Amino acid sequence: MLLEKLKLFKKQFEVTQKSLGNSSIVLDKEKYKELTKQHSYLKPLAEKYAQYSKLLNDIEGVAELKKSEDVEIREMAISEYNDLIEQKEKMQTEIKVLLIPPDPNDGKDIIVEIRAGTGGNEAALFVGDLYRMYTRFADRNGWRYEVLDSNSTGLGGFKEIVFELSGTNVWRNLKFERGAHRVQRVPATEASGRVHTSAVTVAVLPQMQELDVEIKIEDLRIDTYRASGAGGQHVNKTDSAIRITHVPSGLVVVCQDERSQIKNRAKAFKVLRAKLYEQKALEQEKQLSSQRKQQVGSGDRSEKIRTYNFPQNRITDHRIGYSVYNITEVMDGDLSELVNKLIEADVEEKLKVNNI
Repeated sequence: MLLEKLKLFKKQFEVTQKSLGNSSIVLDKEKYKELTKQHSYLKPLAEKYAQYSKLLNDIEGVAELKKSEDVEIREMAISEYNDLIEQKEKMQTEIKVLLIPPDPNDGKDIIVEIRAGTGGNEAALFVGDLYRMYTRFADRNGWRYEVLDSNSTGLGGFKEIVFELSGTNVWRNLKFERGAHRVQRVPATEASGRVHTSAVTVAVLPQMQELDVEIKIEDLRIDTYRASGAGGQHVNKTDSAIRITHVPSGLVVVCQDERSQIKNRAKAFKVLRAKLYEQKALEQEKQLSSQRKQQVGSGDRSEKIRTYNFPQNRITDHRIGYSVYNITEVMDGDLSELVNKLIEADVEEKLKVNNI
């Protein structure tokens, strides 16, 4: 019964709140962090217990008035009863959503990595288009962004670009962008007007702090060299570019966008922490295959998630079978409709999986 579940969560909330007031807990950073997350999850459920309990009592009271012999009172009671039942159904939906276990990465900033796949120069141009799309979406939401590394091809194209996005609900809104994005359009260099199909891959990594991911310095090989590319003349004058190889995993991170070796090093460590976390998370998902059913798509970069068909003015997200017909607006950062549909689909799937 939903009320009994809420009562249990209310008791857990009270215990957690009491524990947070314990001075010894405050000194234990890891325990305090864990309890704070638990407190944030339980608080809205505890509040809903009081609201839902009162609503059920109101319904019970009005149900009695429906039996009144006074016609006027009975009609008023029937009308109020119907309103209360509608409120009950709405509140039940809200409670069920709150019961979904929280995503541990909610609230984190992200690192986005876009790489050209099949399609040569056209794929590189589409990398630039997607970068513009995400940064325009960031502008609409008041988020901040900063390029961590890039490898440009000219004409607005990139072999790859890595950038940081920070702000409210960044992970929640963009975590489903992970995967292969396919574009169908006539390239600017195509004289015959033939439609080409190209693809790029997008990785969305939650940004990790030093406490979240341990990196042992003895596991690293750090190389410095002179940067190259469209960074300006300064890039060839000093050994400012950084390449970090994490020997145990084989992961390699390169950063050369800054003039300062120290800044490039700091950015490279940001990306390395995020990639190590992603690698560990994917390994855990493989071990617990049921987790894959609890999200829209697996997060695998090779999974084709979306097609951008320019001749037909259509964008189709293959995971949820949903299409929009405003490709110009979406490419200009109007991603809200697609993002909201993906979040709704994810919530519905998790409600099923968790038997809520």
